Amino acid sequence: MAIKRYRGDRKNRRSISLLIIAALCGFLYLLGVWQKSGSGKGDSIALEVMNNAENCNILSHLQIKIHQSNVFYNFQPQFFEPCEDKYVDYTPCHGQKIRGVVQFPRERNCPRGEYKLRCLVPPPKGYVEPFRWPKSRSFVPYVNAPYRSLTAGKTGENDVRKEGSVFIFPSGGAQSSYIEELASVIPMDNGTVRTALDIGCGVANWGAYMFEKNVITMSFAPRNSNEAHVKFALERGVPAIIGVLGTIKLPYPSSAFDIAHCSHCSIQWGENYGMYMMEVDRVLRPGGYWIISGPTINRRGNYHTWRRPRDKIEMEHEKIEEIAKNLCWEKKYEKGNISIWRKRINNKSCTKRNNRAIICNSSYTRNIWYKKMEACVTPDEVSGGEVKPFPERLNAVPPR
Repeated sequence: MAIKRYRGDRKNRRSISLLIIAALCGFLYLLGVWQKSGSGKGDSIALEVMNNAENCNILSHLQIKIHQSNVFYNFQPQFFEPCEDKYVDYTPCHGQKIRGVVQFPRERNCPRGEYKLRCLVPPPKGYVEPFRWPKSRSFVPYVNAPYRSLTAGKTGENDVRKEGSVFIFPSGGAQSSYIEELASVIPMDNGTVRTALDIGCGVANWGAYMFEKNVITMSFAPRNSNEAHVKFALERGVPAIIGVLGTIKLPYPSSAFDIAHCSHCSIQWGENYGMYMMEVDRVLRPGGYWIISGPTINRRGNYHTWRRPRDKIEMEHEKIEEIAKNLCWEKKYEKGNISIWRKRINNKSCTKRNNRAIICNSSYTRNIWYKKMEACVTPDEVSGGEVKPFPERLNAVPPR
């Protein structure tokens, strides 16, 4: 009899436990519904904050004090209307002839006052989302860069062509072979090379396929009648800016790139006392490489093709060789249309430099924004030393 009573008590306790658990679950459910309904304390606080924010007085203007001076600037909000369709290819600070200002052809120069365009430049009519990488490397929608002039009168495996509603860029075959030839001289597969500068990039084929070597390329080319060169590079997914080697320094700090590249970029490297090569030397890291292909390399075999006097091409090449010697660059390779020089780690072992070479002031090489180029050589203390290979260099202190 006692045993039956014990079993009955155990069943009662189990039933009571289940009821308590069910009641607790129901309470928590109702509590959640109550808070979600907006009656809970947490939501009432949030509601109060939102109500106060709606009644907040928005400042009509802001006063900002610039740290470098005691001048206060008042900024008023401005609203701009879209520009007319004829400005679809407008590029601020490029292509304008400013009255009373003498400027280098195609060099950036910003107008002032009434010459400024105060409207929003529209996208090309019918602009669509670009293809995703890596498809964008080979295909660009025509409506995004409607420049048929880029393909007019051009034939050859490396030229852009239009098929239907897209531009098709050359396959990577020829470009990859060219890059592999460079890689036989330059160590591109071990992280030594990570950043490159492509001067006069065209449609940025070289930069597009340097990604295969895990190298990021900054391409630049001047704005011209096509203006589409840099536009094509950006639509393809390659970093690029409008720029020119003229009278103003390149907008990059010293020792910024592992490689500088020029392929048929039509720059007179030997002119202005070698100033352009000296600017390349400034942005190259110690141990960096300068690649030039096309004129004036293989001058003896190609001067007929280039339709230029042989003696003039020879003279231009001699100037390049002399300037490279003054910069203490070491020629690593010359074959066919390609020459490769390497910048030395330091100039202590340089015995070939002309004593008349002018060494830049250290402040000159650090102060580069909108500053004039000068024909002088970057000093060692600015260049620093070799950087770590990638990705180790991500967290390493640069030797500057």
